[in-house]
Amino acid sequence: MFEYQKYYKECQTNNQPFIKAQKNLIDGNYLVQLDLITCDYNLASCNQEWIKELFTTETNYLKSTHPQKLIFKGCNIDKELAWYDGVLSERLDTFCETLFRLSRIDDK
Repeated sequence: MFEYQKYYKECQTNNQPFIKAQKNLIDGNYLVQLDLITCDYNLASCNQEWIKELFTTETNYLKSTHPQKLIFKGCNIDKELAWYDGVLSERLDTFCETLFRLSRIDDK
């Protein structure tokens, strides 16, 4: 919990989105959350669409590589929060980096 608070406060100080990945102990996959409460902006509609495309790409990858397993458990996007449940551990870093980058793209 200490690390969570430390990074959350760091994101508040730097006016950056906060991304948290939580491992599901049953299947070893991750729930990834993007939280914009730590910064003074919301996701523009184009950013939401790009994140939706990222989620669709990840879901299609999961379906094509693991059709027999129920890895993808859901996702949601709005102007302040986005989450995706079912990221594989080997794709976690790239997924989080892409999600962060897409949240920072200026709509102007």
